[in-house]
Amino acid sequence: PYKIYGGLSFYQRKEIKDIVAYFRMTVNPHDEEALKRIINYPSRGIGDTTLRKIGECATKYEVSLWQVVSDPLAYALSVNNGTLDKLKKFKELIDSFREAAEEKNAFDLAEQIVKQSGIFAEVFSDRTPENLSRQENLQELMNGVQEFCSLREEEGNESVSLIDFLNEISLATDQDNDKEENNDKVTMMTVHASKGLEFTNVFVVGLEEDLFPSAMCKSSEREIEEERRLLYVAITRAEKNCILSYAGTRYRNGSPTAMPPSRFLKDMDSRYLSLPSALDGDERPERREMNRFSSGNVFGCVRSRQWSDGQDSVNLKVKKSALYNPEQYRSLTRMEQAVSKETSGTLKQIGNIQVGSVIRHDRFGQGEVIDISGDGDNAKIGVEFENVGKKQLLLKFAKFTVVE
Repeated sequence: PYKIYGGLSFYQRKEIKDIVAYFRMTVNPHDEEALKRIINYPSRGIGDTTLRKIGECATKYEVSLWQVVSDPLAYALSVNNGTLDKLKKFKELIDSFREAAEEKNAFDLAEQIVKQSGIFAEVFSDRTPENLSRQENLQELMNGVQEFCSLREEEGNESVSLIDFLNEISLATDQDNDKEENNDKVTMMTVHASKGLEFTNVFVVGLEEDLFPSAMCKSSEREIEEERRLLYVAITRAEKNCILSYAGTRYRNGSPTAMPPSRFLKDMDSRYLSLPSALDGDERPERREMNRFSSGNVFGCVRSRQWSDGQDSVNLKVKKSALYNPEQYRSLTRMEQAVSKETSGTLKQIGNIQVGSVIRHDRFGQGEVIDISGDGDNAKIGVEFENVGKKQLLLKFAKFTVVE
């Protein structure tokens, strides 16, 4: 659980509520709250007067708004031919999403909805600073959909629907609406909002070139210095521990892009930092860690390194481990797998993974392999994770590092 200091929670932001409304209409076109929100967003010339008339017809004939939109003449909707044509196009748009839902997984369908609805063009219509946060929020939502699909596929569910994702985020929105006091939450805030506050532990994330410092500041030395001052503000919010982190790769325009660490990290006194041994090189594990999604996608899932804290006031640690490659197990023949079985017939090893191996997963954390089953595309491992208990991972989709 988390709370946002001085701002709206993620799913309460307008652009996110708009997109989720399209998702809801695709799953259930009779969702009247969703229909009212998106029937004229992005603008398609269906105004409040038309919506009011649709509502009056729906009440009179005791049908849903969608039924009136689908067949306005049958319910004597009093609008001109131009409006009738706009309603027809809106219905066809939603119908096209519903048809695609029968074949596409949650991410592919979400990408189609965001593009064809016009939301992508609307949000990315300008690059003003005021609009940048909307663009980042849209990207983050799509990252979330893709990561959700990836995790479900790792667990053996190869058909992840949009309704599965909606069910997942309903839990998040329920938490947002929970008014009970609960101090056991992570507090998230901007650096500006943190001024004057102090916390025992502080995490400063996104310390990468073009993020911190921002790409918009690179041409001005004065603005770079202002960004440097902001980092100082962030670090000094920590009473005891401050963890600085950066992502080795981020998805940009559908392709995993290696992210160079922020220049500010290099400016810090090394006595207070525990850095990866190859901070400036290309051999860091995170640079090689790309996920499986096609570079043809517009959106992708952000993959961040996981950093652990220590006793120093500023601590940045990475444990070296070999990234597991799903292609490894595919090359094994049945004979090779048979050799790794005990007389009981229980599979004990696939590639460099064996019962007792310790792995680290991006989402689930660290765990021990307790069983291996199946072969080929059906090969799975059972892992007992320290934080979330036992999980079954389908190896052809699994992304993790083998720690030992």
